[in-house]
Amino acid sequence: MRKKLPLLLAFLFVSFFYSQHKFLNDPKISDEDLKKTKSKIDADAPAEVLYRSIHFIVDYNGNIKQEIISRIKIYNKDNAGDYLDYEIPLYNNGRGDQEKLSDLKVVTYNWENEKMTTTKIQRDEKFKSKEDKNYTITKFAYANVKNGSVVEHSYTLESPFLTSTPRVLIEEDIPVKYVEYVFDHANPLGYSINYKGSLIPKHRFAEPRVLYGKDFQTHRFAYENIPAFKDEKYVLNNDNYKTGIRAELNSTLINNIFTSYSLSWKDIQKRLYDHDDFGSQLKKENLVKNLLPAEIIAMSNKVQKADAILKFVQTNYAWNKEDNTFTDKGIKNLLATKIGNTAEINLLLTMLLRSVDLDADPIVLSTIKRGMLLAYSPSITQLNFVLASFVDNGKIYLLDGTSKLTEINMISPRALNQYGIVMTKDDAKQVNIIFPEVSKTILSVDAKLNTDGTIEGKFADRDTKLYAMIANENYTDDEKSYAKNYQDEYKFPLTNVKHQLVENNDFETSFDFTSDTFVDHIGSKLVFNPLLFLYSQNHNYNQSEPRRSAIEFYSAFDRVKKVTITIPEGYQFENIPSSKKIRTEDSAIQYNYVVSQNGNKLTVETTVQIDDSNFPKEYYPAFKQIYDSVTKLEAQVVTAVKKK
Repeated sequence: MRKKLPLLLAFLFVSFFYSQHKFLNDPKISDEDLKKTKSKIDADAPAEVLYRSIHFIVDYNGNIKQEIISRIKIYNKDNAGDYLDYEIPLYNNGRGDQEKLSDLKVVTYNWENEKMTTTKIQRDEKFKSKEDKNYTITKFAYANVKNGSVVEHSYTLESPFLTSTPRVLIEEDIPVKYVEYVFDHANPLGYSINYKGSLIPKHRFAEPRVLYGKDFQTHRFAYENIPAFKDEKYVLNNDNYKTGIRAELNSTLINNIFTSYSLSWKDIQKRLYDHDDFGSQLKKENLVKNLLPAEIIAMSNKVQKADAILKFVQTNYAWNKEDNTFTDKGIKNLLATKIGNTAEINLLLTMLLRSVDLDADPIVLSTIKRGMLLAYSPSITQLNFVLASFVDNGKIYLLDGTSKLTEINMISPRALNQYGIVMTKDDAKQVNIIFPEVSKTILSVDAKLNTDGTIEGKFADRDTKLYAMIANENYTDDEKSYAKNYQDEYKFPLTNVKHQLVENNDFETSFDFTSDTFVDHIGSKLVFNPLLFLYSQNHNYNQSEPRRSAIEFYSAFDRVKKVTITIPEGYQFENIPSSKKIRTEDSAIQYNYVVSQNGNKLTVETTVQIDDSNFPKEYYPAFKQIYDSVTKLEAQVVTAVKKK
């Protein structure tokens, strides 16, 4: 008994300690807040959150009210732009249910003439925009912001959508002095609190309470003095690694009738197949009965037939740049207008595969931008993308008709989010969503060294497979910006610049160049780096803090640099570097530096090979070590001298 007493006392102390903290206790802005010139958490931060409160109330009428207060200190307004403009999305399901915004207040506080002054934005400085049929965005910007200002906004958002709340991120890109999350729900409703991340709240409790005159359950978390979350390189979505909280409805007890809403993916499958804008669309088989050409129907090889159907969809229908799990205007409208959202394009693709007796089913998932799919916590609200799939000889194949350049198993990069759920007609199964092949970037230079030290030549940058799709989409979206990136990267005159798709849907940029900046004259010798402008002076695996996230790429890849230099007649090479190969013990990361000479031609070819698209964070030191060696090897120079 005596050994248990300290534990009991500690428990009582912690409970008492937590109970003393006052939540929803918005402190007044002080003169000290306005006068302070830097954050105590991070002296170099351009801004910090002084106070942020996120309060959800689920009442007995079946509505969710979200009350937000955000107060931020601005130290350097030029570097704090992300915190000076805000957008509040309001969801409308198109069936009469929608979210409503009220009590929006936006104020800027300044310390002027030894006193606090306030600037409020007027009604006409806030505006709404219709993003699509489901979302209206209210936007605003703070007024009269200076270095030293405190900016604050507050609002109430009412929603009829009880099933889940948005994931609230606790960590920010700036320090957070105080943030709290409060979730109060009426007792007849049961919610699961999904907590993801490494931060431990300083104050927390969950207990039944009488609130607002009725019985409620409350969950409360508060955090203090949180350092800024620093985004890490080679991560597809850093938000996946931030601490976040989300509530999901799991049960109701109304009129003594208990109903469980704890969902499995099989439950999600049933809901989707019962839904007018998903399963009911798949049942409209007559719409696609005579759609495919006879030559496709006659094909005997299933994979070739599926590939032909994919190309048929890509040729005849266009994606409207909207991702959704559900159709917008339906398959019939897609067939008439030739334009549709992700669900419409890929459900049609599924229907066409089924129409020729392929074992085809849709796959639902969350895009990279939306965040990692929590496979252990099934929810329709996580989902915003549909793929098509089929099975042949026990192997599953993925198809995506939203891009003109996709192939079987090479889907849009935005959907490569590791996992998805195959929704068969009677089951749901998790599958990996990755690109199974290797994408390549091949940089090649064929150059000639002149006796005056100038170098002229041709350059080509070719991407294959998934990288070619990404490059082509970036170029198509904004040709001028894409071209400018090359001008900014290679700071010497470029001529005959071309950006284009070439054979095998590879994407290539090429140009001619002449420059006098690559060679140093040392007496009669010409000294230069044989990789010219392609050598790696440094690398981005330079993180000093412990790695928090996995190392993520869209694809396993090879990056090849090949430079051939021809020196003038009467010259010879000196100090030619030796070839070298380095790799990790498991050969997951490899680097080759190969040098070869043929008369007055010298060729240096380097290759980085990364054999997977995702590595645990423990691999980060190996990446750093390999790339340290890359930088050292690629810094080597050669000399051209006149023959004696």
